[in-house]
Amino acid sequence: MDKQTEFVLRAMEERDVRFVRLWFTDVLGFLKSVAIAPAELEGAFAEGIGFDGSAIQGFARVYEADMVAHPDPSTFQLLPWRGTTQGTARMFCDIRLPDGSPAFADPRYVLKRALRKAADMGFTFYTHPEIEFYLFKEPVVPGEPPVPVDQGGYFDHTTANAGTDFRRHAITLLEQMGISVEFSHHEGGPGQQEIDLRYADALMTADNIMTFRVVIKEVAATKNMFASFMPKPLENHPGSGMHTHVSLFEGDATAFYDASAEYNLSKIGRQFIAGLLRHAAEISAVTNQFVNSYKRLAVGSEAPRYICWGQNNRSALVRVPMFKPTKGASARVELRSIDSAANPYLAYALVLSAGLAGIENEYELPEGAEDDVWSLSERQRQSLGIKPLPRSLDTAITLMENSELAAETLGEHVFDFVLRNKRAEYEAYRQQVTPWELRTLLPSL
Repeated sequence: MDKQTEFVLRAMEERDVRFVRLWFTDVLGFLKSVAIAPAELEGAFAEGIGFDGSAIQGFARVYEADMVAHPDPSTFQLLPWRGTTQGTARMFCDIRLPDGSPAFADPRYVLKRALRKAADMGFTFYTHPEIEFYLFKEPVVPGEPPVPVDQGGYFDHTTANAGTDFRRHAITLLEQMGISVEFSHHEGGPGQQEIDLRYADALMTADNIMTFRVVIKEVAATKNMFASFMPKPLENHPGSGMHTHVSLFEGDATAFYDASAEYNLSKIGRQFIAGLLRHAAEISAVTNQFVNSYKRLAVGSEAPRYICWGQNNRSALVRVPMFKPTKGASARVELRSIDSAANPYLAYALVLSAGLAGIENEYELPEGAEDDVWSLSERQRQSLGIKPLPRSLDTAITLMENSELAAETLGEHVFDFVLRNKRAEYEAYRQQVTPWELRTLLPSL
């Protein structure tokens, strides 16, 4: 028994923990959990907890349903909203088959596999997400426009009963769970919030994002609010993205920094960006996985609609932030396409693979965009070689179907499931007769 496992078992007893929730994520990024009693935990560490994988989206077919959840003791944390006495703890799990081999459908394993490839190349992958979401008044009625909790805008200081107090409460809980928050503020839409998590390695970040979603939902419920990570919940207001700052480190030094290069961006950094640009469209079905995601990308305010990069250019898909001359270690790039509803494990695995492909194959970085790309005409963008991101889930699926990078990164099982699931979602969407059609066509036809 290793020291971390011993620590968890001792902490369970010392802190009077009565329930342990074992968390894992399905292929679409929805959190799943099973609760066990403390007496079962030592056995869970040794042998795992068996469950029916066929009941989980994308995990297994009926005739191969047996799977085993193995808790990761390094992810042990108390759930502060459950109280300090007779409390509840959580741990993320790695999903395995009965013979002990990794389950290829486990999104956590998909990311671990991508991180292992980066490690073999001498890199560690770090990420820093800026997570946007909306707060609505209860009750939220399906089919009816939700009502935001405030009418604030970007950086507005709202009343204590709205976003300001909400963010304080949520951040307090996150920090009690060991999740560091760097920044928070009111975003551009009414009731829209942003909370930025501190830099961490990509696996820890993905675990933190899943925890973050739970915390936000829990806090909202205590305040008679409804929190939504839907990419585009309001027709005339900004969508919710998860802009992510990414960087590769070689040991303790960033691989993206070169003091003598333009923008202080190293050759590796330039190749990484080139990889993101070349493969952005074919991984969009994962980074932007819902029909609704393309309402944000196609027409959303300040959403990255075009495949280009630029220094400090917020209209570009990839932005190279300016940083202080004395802080070369902060050299990074910001990918602005990922939305708040993405499965962070799969999304980060594909982003990393795209960047590594640029390094492996020595992709050339095109000229950066200096203008506001949104304001250019279509002819001007074409002359600059700037292509659009997919405008619909249908287009994204078609591009992903032909992507060797996506197939290799996700593995055959996940790749096939994502495509089938997204195709079914789009076909169901196409069959809908929308209120807009009824409002505009029914009276006159």
